[in-house]
Amino acid sequence: MEAPGKIRSYNGYQGLTRVHAMSMPSEQEMRQAIAARDKSRDGQFFYGVITTGVFCRPSCATRSARPEHLRFFPTVESAMLSGFRPCKRCRPAEGISRVERLVEIARYIEQHADERLTLAHLAEIAGLSPSRLQRIFKQALGISPKAYQDAVRMRHFKQSLKEGDSVTDAIFSSGFGSISRVYGEASRNIGMSPRAYRTGGAGESIIYACRTTALGLMAMAATDKGVCFAQFGDDETSLLAHLKAEFPHAELRPSPAQDAPELDAWVEALDRHISQGAPRPELPLDMRGTAFQMKVWQFLLSIREGDVLSYGEVAAHIDNPKAVRAVASACAKNRIGVLIPCHRVLRGDGSLGGYRWGLERKQTLLDAERKRRVG
Repeated sequence: MEAPGKIRSYNGYQGLTRVHAMSMPSEQEMRQAIAARDKSRDGQFFYGVITTGVFCRPSCATRSARPEHLRFFPTVESAMLSGFRPCKRCRPAEGISRVERLVEIARYIEQHADERLTLAHLAEIAGLSPSRLQRIFKQALGISPKAYQDAVRMRHFKQSLKEGDSVTDAIFSSGFGSISRVYGEASRNIGMSPRAYRTGGAGESIIYACRTTALGLMAMAATDKGVCFAQFGDDETSLLAHLKAEFPHAELRPSPAQDAPELDAWVEALDRHISQGAPRPELPLDMRGTAFQMKVWQFLLSIREGDVLSYGEVAAHIDNPKAVRAVASACAKNRIGVLIPCHRVLRGDGSLGGYRWGLERKQTLLDAERKRRVG
């Protein structure tokens, strides 16, 4: 499922499309351009049809596809990297000689993601100077070859965890040398500065919904990037007060199902996980915090269901063994309950410790996960 209002991207290249999404027309405008075969929109975006595996220009005269079969891309490169081939009728890749070369480099990175790849080596394969490869790769895809390799490694890492590998095995099988490489680099790039954090969502629109779950009333809220808030409470008024306190300068809007059905479906999916033992839904998350908090939250996502760690063990895993109190504080400040499983972290003596939404809920979650793990 996708975040409300988010333009779709596929085949594991979500990050690439998201980089360029701001330069694309809105999804409604793109659909209108395709329906009108608007030639003035050519070059602004490309669209693929999943039933044919072909991508086209907006003005292409080919037979119209069903709306749910359309996928949108900012560049020829991103469409080809997602597995679509150019249309033979409108020839969207015609005259772009570098496309095949960049696709070849991207495929090479994917096939050798667990190896140490230098820019010089990739440039030699491409027949370009290192500086030119770096420049055109970033222009086309929005990220450097190194960042692309890290993204591929992270995808392999998450897949290994889903398949039941231990964290250590997943780290090395995906090509990361240590836990700090997995979480450190990402959190340094993603973590907000204190100054940015204090803006409190200024200029953003956040959609929210309150629903009753097996653990009580829950409010979930999402930006266009993903879920930014999922908390339990006694009544809707207090939950909305908490949401407003977290994002005091954002525009908060309730989620009418007809305008944002994804959010309602996400709440239902999370409740099925809590009450019926369904897998924890893999929802897009919009985490907000300092670099250290982001590192902790990212690590929490790798703890398998049914496992628990102490605050000290989490600190050691993120290569900061003295930061036990800081880890506990990061867990306490997690605003995305269950989806970021801070309930799986206990005190060193095995006791529950604290939990933002009450120890009874924490114990209920742990008991259910242990039962599913044994079963």
